[in-house]
Amino acid sequence: MRRSIKNIAAPVALALALAACGDADPDATEMDAATTDGETALLGNAIDAGDFADLDLGAKIVGPQGPEVKAALSNDAGNFADMTSYVACPAGMDVCEPASAPEGTIYTYVHTVFPGEDNDASTGSGEGADSSDVEQAELFRMLAPAHGFTGNAGYSKLEAEGAVGAKVEVAVTCEEGALAWTVSAGDGGDQWGQGEPLTFYWQSTLPPAGPSDQYRLSANYTAATGAGPYPAASDTATNACLANR
Repeated sequence: MRRSIKNIAAPVALALALAACGDADPDATEMDAATTDGETALLGNAIDAGDFADLDLGAKIVGPQGPEVKAALSNDAGNFADMTSYVACPAGMDVCEPASAPEGTIYTYVHTVFPGEDNDASTGSGEGADSSDVEQAELFRMLAPAHGFTGNAGYSKLEAEGAVGAKVEVAVTCEEGALAWTVSAGDGGDQWGQGEPLTFYWQSTLPPAGPSDQYRLSANYTAATGAGPYPAASDTATNACLANR
């Protein structure tokens, strides 16, 4: 069930998301101020972002890699982040098996991104950063439609404030059926950067079909992609990002 949670995203951050995820080069992260018309159009794509701390989750799906999928977000220059992902069933479900889950089960997709990797040799792509230190990570997004998206998506407010500061702005928007999270320091604070974990989530009526290279991080003015749990396309499942189009 979706909870009513205060959205801390500001129109300024929404304008940033337009430049990062709209018609511009998808690998570019240098952001320009949107026009008034552009800001107005983007507001129609905004999601009322929830707080990860308010979720009450049940068991995780256990796949071939176990209950979590660990991957590197990378490009030809190297690895720019580690990402740990999992998919959970609702609270009260001690076992999360899509084949036997009740009809109407909502699956929560969770992705924790560690810019510059998390310096833990036991996770992700290994110890230390394989590329230059990440001074600024700005955008985490999907590269394909959010199949079965219920309209509930958000991030960890506690982690965002710890990484960036109390004035952090996180805009969650729909971009051609996909979801994008733009992280901004607002008018003060630090930038989201090296070794600072930030958790993002979204909910779907569909279980994962397996890991897929559909996730991207924009950091240090470049884009790095990697695999995480992703649902298969469905002719019957709705996508809240496309429901009003």
